[in-house]
Amino acid sequence: MDIERINDHTVKFYISYVDIEERGFDREEIWYNRERSEELFWEMMDEVHQEEDFLIDGPLWIQVQALDKGLEVLVTKAQISKDGQKFELPIPEGKFREFSQDDKIGDLLGHHFSTAGSINTYEGDLDFLLVFNDFEDIIALSKETVLDSLSTKLYSFENRYYLYVVFPDNKFDEEEIDDYLSILLEYGNEANATIHRVEEYGKEILSEHVFEQVRKYFS
Repeated sequence: MDIERINDHTVKFYISYVDIEERGFDREEIWYNRERSEELFWEMMDEVHQEEDFLIDGPLWIQVQALDKGLEVLVTKAQISKDGQKFELPIPEGKFREFSQDDKIGDLLGHHFSTAGSINTYEGDLDFLLVFNDFEDIIALSKETVLDSLSTKLYSFENRYYLYVVFPDNKFDEEEIDDYLSILLEYGNEANATIHRVEEYGKEILSEHVFEQVRKYFS
């Protein structure tokens, strides 16, 4: 997948149909299966975040163009005015490509993808998936009691452990999230897999309060 960082608010990426299929998605499937298309979208956004540190922290403007050999996607973080009501697009209108209904891209990624001029609102919750090669690292991490306030789940998948962390909207500011992530990443790594894949093919170990339960059973 080719990624181009346009500015602080906007990223553009291109993914070929070959790449899509190598990721385990069928071309027809992503056009007509909303759940699978959303899974693909967030998998691509995880990769964008890893390579360009593009953090999703609010409403998104998303445009898609179907090309002969792949998809071109433009994602922009909308800016909210001081009154919290008005959405402003931080790039010129000319940066958006025209959208063709004949391409059936309206079904491609469900409500995450929109036609020209419309807006999709991301709910605001930020989530991260971390991977650990050794359960001992999770036991060590559980001693950081400041993390108990986080919403967490723990999975096992392909002989590794995955910690799913959610930062609810309006509960944490950006600085607090950065502080929490700095602690988490001392023990684990950001996962390449998506939570959708881990939920579908992995095994849920703990459904909530991961750190408290790990301390309880493994201290």
